[in-house]
Amino acid sequence: MPFPCPECKNSFKRKHHLETHLRTHTKEKPFQCSECEKCFSHKQDFDIHQRFYTGEKPCSCTECGKCFTQKSSLLRHLRNHTGEKLFCLECGKGFSRKSHLVEHKRTHTGEKPFSCQECGKLFTRKHHLEPHMRSHTGEKPFLCLECGKWFKSQHHLKIHLRTHTGEKPYSCSECEKYFTDKACLVKHLRIHTAEKLFSCPECGKSFSRKSSFEEHQRIHTGEKRFSCPECGKCFSKKSSLEVHQRIHTGEKPFSCPECGKCFNEKSSLVKHQRIHTGEKPFSCLECGKCFNDKSSLVQHQKIHTEEKSFQCSECEKCFSHKQDFDIHQRIHTGEKPCSCTECGKCFTEKSSLVKHLRTHTGEKPFSCTECAKCFTQKSSLVRHLRSHTGEKLF
Repeated sequence: MPFPCPECKNSFKRKHHLETHLRTHTKEKPFQCSECEKCFSHKQDFDIHQRFYTGEKPCSCTECGKCFTQKSSLLRHLRNHTGEKLFCLECGKGFSRKSHLVEHKRTHTGEKPFSCQECGKLFTRKHHLEPHMRSHTGEKPFLCLECGKWFKSQHHLKIHLRTHTGEKPYSCSECEKYFTDKACLVKHLRIHTAEKLFSCPECGKSFSRKSSFEEHQRIHTGEKRFSCPECGKCFSKKSSLEVHQRIHTGEKPFSCPECGKCFNEKSSLVKHQRIHTGEKPFSCLECGKCFNDKSSLVQHQKIHTEEKSFQCSECEKCFSHKQDFDIHQRIHTGEKPCSCTECGKCFTEKSSLVKHLRTHTGEKPFSCTECAKCFTQKSSLVRHLRSHTGEKLF
């Protein structure tokens, strides 16, 4: 005797199948995970989910021995060995899963059937909508048992776990570089192909990554969507905000293995390490002089172009470097922001303070190679060297 559903006219041969089905109408989810508190309407789904925390993978491939948490994943994997694929009639691309073919077809039709009820953003895949929704709710239900960090999707947790295991399953066929997730590999491959899919309609500049393209567009729009909760300063990039916030927290997560000096951003550490290695990768095309960072090269090049972009409104003196211009302005304003902690004497620039501090410490870092006499300032050493060479300037 069949068991009919009073809600939707479906019938079931067994009563417990009907009871399970009814939960799709009542939205009842009686099975709750004790690790992450996620709830399930079916015990089978609950049991499979639990394997994510226990590490149990009972379904193994007889061809290569790879193990999976559920049978459906194993069946999909077996198609890699059999070569069985479903093909797109538009472009001929093959897929091992029917769901992937359905999703792929939307790239031809432009269909995006999944929409966010909060902001209206559309998605081609349901599993892309679900983590997006959590950006509104702030929910992060997936926990890393290694470090306690939470993630808004299981996919992000899976990628994160590789930072602990060191696993990098995706390799570049051109240079053999390895990556923790496929998206990073796809982005990397554009370096070899020089493919730049995203072009700016304002200035024509092209980008290989959509995220870089969107960041660039904010230069034209002036949009600064990321604001600091401490001081209200706004930024066009989230990464710039994160670096800025370290000014308030005092966090300096990047340390030099040579001398232990710490920095609040990785680029500063990279520049600093060149002091130890002596590397100067940026060279001037005019005179061949080399520099350890690009900004120093840009400033130096102004010597050749005679470009002096910064003019003092008080005395009309011009400067090629903004830093020199700012220091000069203090002559007119009387500002002396650099003060000595020993005697309270103030200076207009840090280099003058550093020289002054040597009068307290007794440090004399500049020594004569002829007689070993030491000096607190380089200019004093230069004058002294003339006593050995007999050079007279005046």
